[in-house]
Amino acid sequence: MDKKVSIVIPIHNAEAFILDTVACVKAQTYEDWELLLVENGSTDSTLEILESYIQRNPDDRMRLFSIDGKCAAAGRNFGVDQSKGRYLSYLDADDIWEKDKLEKQVQFMQQKNAAFSFTGYEFADENGVGLGKIVRVPETLSYRQALQNTTIFTSTVMFDTEKIPRSMLQMPLIKSEDTALWWKILRSGETAYGLDENLVKYRRSKGTLSSNKLEAMRRIWNLYRKEEKLSLPYSLYNFFFWAFRAVKRRV
Repeated sequence: MDKKVSIVIPIHNAEAFILDTVACVKAQTYEDWELLLVENGSTDSTLEILESYIQRNPDDRMRLFSIDGKCAAAGRNFGVDQSKGRYLSYLDADDIWEKDKLEKQVQFMQQKNAAFSFTGYEFADENGVGLGKIVRVPETLSYRQALQNTTIFTSTVMFDTEKIPRSMLQMPLIKSEDTALWWKILRSGETAYGLDENLVKYRRSKGTLSSNKLEAMRRIWNLYRKEEKLSLPYSLYNFFFWAFRAVKRRV
């Protein structure tokens, strides 16, 4: 049975971090993987750094692409289209996996017969050093629960493409495209299974979109109203619980 994991990394201006991220994939105890590096319109030296690295460290499991998709969703979608493994994982260009992340999560997926899983994670500084703030995750999340709890972090996600077709894993080209995808899949009737172990370091760089709290509030509200088309009262209801949990994760 195919157990290969396809890992998609969308990359834009990540010269300071990308080799650390590639190194955490190369260090995985689970070795049946392919790495799809999707460089997406960088204006720094990211592409040159990757080309040089691959030339010096050839590995048939790694493939580098350069596109001009303008956003992370376009990079992820391109990578999904190019992927060949049964399992699919996303990894952001500045995040870091623990070395046994893939091994534990594939085993977890098989034990739960899961189509969709996610793990716990830890906030880290710009140097990738953990800050001790670990986000615990629930055993399962349904669609209704996920509307109030955006604890599913992109770099922790894994899908089984034998259960969820790649065509369904295309992210919309909007802000908070990852959350919109999780909700679409859960709305279809799937359940997300949480592996409550700290297997990822979430590097929060200054000035990133996710670090802007007001922008995060706008994005989640727009998802409720424009993408999910929830009523105003139900949007307010979900927003209250989302805000409470978002604050709790960061204090």
